[in-house]
Amino acid sequence: MQHDAWFFIGVFAFIFLIWIITGGPVHPLAFTGPKLAAPQELGGGTYLSLPRAPFGVGGANVSLPGSSSGGGAVSGSQASVPSLYGGTAFGEVSPYRGVISMNHYISNAGTSNVQNEYIELSVSSGASVPVDLTGWMLVSGLSGSSAAIPRGTEVPISGTVNAIQDIVLKPGDRAWVISGRSPIGASFRENKCIGYFSNFQSFTPSLPQNCPVPIDELSSSVGPTYIRDSACVDYVQPLSRCKAVLTPPTNISGACQSFVVKYLNYNGCLDAHKGDADFAGTAWHIYLGRTTPLWQQRHEIVKLLDPSGKTVDAFSY
Repeated sequence: MQHDAWFFIGVFAFIFLIWIITGGPVHPLAFTGPKLAAPQELGGGTYLSLPRAPFGVGGANVSLPGSSSGGGAVSGSQASVPSLYGGTAFGEVSPYRGVISMNHYISNAGTSNVQNEYIELSVSSGASVPVDLTGWMLVSGLSGSSAAIPRGTEVPISGTVNAIQDIVLKPGDRAWVISGRSPIGASFRENKCIGYFSNFQSFTPSLPQNCPVPIDELSSSVGPTYIRDSACVDYVQPLSRCKAVLTPPTNISGACQSFVVKYLNYNGCLDAHKGDADFAGTAWHIYLGRTTPLWQQRHEIVKLLDPSGKTVDAFSY
């Protein structure tokens, strides 16, 4: 019996010695159960956080039709809109906001001469495609009057009924929208020769006077031998650009008279230069054909609406 007791005491002593050697009370198993491995990372997250999507959802910028990344983006779901007179609502924002804009000023608003009342529109140079303006509406928020942008003539020809087409503005183009009627019977794009029309009608805004220089026209039409006709050179050299000559003087040669009649007018200039790379201008003169002003002199609300009736731009004064 005594030997059995010493045997059990020896066994417990041996176990105690092994326990001390393996760490004793500081061993993790002394206080916890079995240790579990952490789960694998999921999609770039950790076992303490959810994985993040590899793309943004939504975002602050919305791309507009007809625009590049440099222009025509609005913040959020609605573009920032101006405050209008009397608390008038801007209206539903058009996707063209920022692509087409007004210059926020009516020239000669409410004037008795409706030919002088106009507003300027422009297409962002960042627009990626041309914009067809035909059918867009200009609306007076004060009177409720409105006018649609009509069709026009890309290259007018003098003395004939011109074909018309939709008015299309390219990126960087602008247009003056005049309330009155066109002096030549149609809306038109400017071109290298358009200044000749100023000889016979008055235009507001005025037409550019960048027609070819008459003496250069003489040189290109006759060739180097033009200098032999000294009287012709003396007559043509002082002539201004875009100066139409209907009746040339009799003291110049027949060839010189023919040159003047053929080239120094709009149609002659058009025939000679319509194929030039720089022939077409970047501005339209658009006429609404009204006989009364569209805008009031004061306290007006001006809106530009796209074909869907959404507000492209608006301002008040």
